Amino acid sequence: MAKYRDSAMPAADHATATGEPSAATVHDRAIGEIIRDTRHLTHDQVERILAYQREKGVRFGEAAIALGFASADDVLYALSQQFHYPYAAEEQRKLSPELAVLNQPFSVQAEAFRAIRSQLMMRVFDDSEPRRALAVVSPDPRDGKTYFCANLGCALAQLGGRTLVVDADLRGPRQHEVFHLENRAGLSGILAGRAESKVIQQVRGVPSLFVLPVGITPPNPLELVERPAFGLLMRELTSKFDHVVVDTPAAVYGSDAAVIAARCGAALVVARKHASRVGALQDLVAGLSESPAKLAGVIVNEH
Repeated sequence: MAKYRDSAMPAADHATATGEPSAATVHDRAIGEIIRDTRHLTHDQVERILAYQREKGVRFGEAAIALGFASADDVLYALSQQFHYPYAAEEQRKLSPELAVLNQPFSVQAEAFRAIRSQLMMRVFDDSEPRRALAVVSPDPRDGKTYFCANLGCALAQLGGRTLVVDADLRGPRQHEVFHLENRAGLSGILAGRAESKVIQQVRGVPSLFVLPVGITPPNPLELVERPAFGLLMRELTSKFDHVVVDTPAAVYGSDAAVIAARCGAALVVARKHASRVGALQDLVAGLSESPAKLAGVIVNEH
């Protein structure tokens, strides 16, 4: 069972837990209240949980699990509601298994993404500087770049600001698969000058997270991102979203990633442990260092 913390629901809170919500603070609800409403617990079931809680000296959530009235998922969901951070429901976790930050919010991977997020908030998304989009680039395919972009987007969205993940990998797009979204329209159509609706899609269960998929994979990806329209689009998106993270093709496929990074204004390099070649990584970092993009750092992906 995942480790968690929850607020105990003492007997003194019984009236609030089993009757109408208190006028005190509707938004600051106890864990027990949220579990009760989620599982539609009866008055008798709540009484039994409270009695078990007093007898064993445990938290309300632990007592509810022990008695079979709630699951660990129910407690994690209640915590997410109380502390206002997104947590994927079981059905969504099956559809999007790569989203570690949403699926396993207390895992080592999720904590690693939060640590990276903290660094990026100081280096790239600092309010004291002009807004930039962050291009995530890697030397080779299968370095984990798409996985990294998706989870970084989730971590940024958990701060509450509007976050957009842009799939600019016009050669092998995959963000729509990771987030389980439609891919009939997207970035390629915008850059080709087609009028398309609903190109930016909200991620279910995460109100502040959005994705702009590629749409139809074009035959001329480099030409599309080199057009002035891509730079104009990035400026417009950074004015409308608090954080913009951009997935790119691997550098081995050409100069797409370098061009995209220059238009975004900032770049982060992702390499894969025991897989990325040192020479290719050095060449990529050197090339980005000479471009208009601000190099935010290099991440070594172990997964």
